[in-house]
Amino acid sequence: MGKNLQSCMRLRPVDLARPHGLSTQAVRNYEEAGILPAAERTESGYRTYTPLHARALAAFLALLPGHGHPTATAIMRAVNRGAADEAFLLIDESHAQLLEDRRTLRAVESALRDLGPETGESGPPESPASTFIGPLADRLTIRPATLRKWEAAGLVRPRRDPLTGYRVYGEADVRDARLVHQLRRGGYLLEQIAPLIDQVRTVGGLAPLEAALTDWRSRLSARGRALLTGAAELDAYLHEFSTPGDSP
Repeated sequence: MGKNLQSCMRLRPVDLARPHGLSTQAVRNYEEAGILPAAERTESGYRTYTPLHARALAAFLALLPGHGHPTATAIMRAVNRGAADEAFLLIDESHAQLLEDRRTLRAVESALRDLGPETGESGPPESPASTFIGPLADRLTIRPATLRKWEAAGLVRPRRDPLTGYRVYGEADVRDARLVHQLRRGGYLLEQIAPLIDQVRTVGGLAPLEAALTDWRSRLSARGRALLTGAAELDAYLHEFSTPGDSP
């Protein structure tokens, strides 16, 4: 009885928009995009909404932080056209991406730990300031050809000796090579490693990267919590959407 009465309640666009600090145009845009179910029209052509639309809007806004706008939009469109399984697949993909990002973070953290004191700040490096491809390959127990492959991929950038043309690996190059080596041992592809190496270079070394990793970890936790919040709101919407008499 309560639900049937609630479904008869008519709301204006402003009634949906105001609680979320949105404009009425945003509400109309969401309806046109399929994020909200289609609204009924009065005889004079004005849109009228119901509490079901308010629930749909709340679900979409809750999905945004965890899934992003394109995926959250696709989820709501799928639900509104009755393709719940398609929506669940999109949700699964977001969780899978979060898991992959967590694994990447763990791999980087593990690689930094495994690098040991050589590139840390507790003392001077164990190696000379620069080295050549053979000695570096020996230290990493890899072939020189592997280092050349990493160079071709932009993961290490040794300079060339102007007289001999030999590759000369400076301290930063040795750091990058060791980090690549650890990540490769963890099963990561070169194209997956490239953006991480770029980040190390951008922040100026491994020590500043610790702060970036802490921030990265916090953002992943926030995303995980947002996925839970979005799932709860979507479940509430699905319950009302599938109940006879609740659709506008």
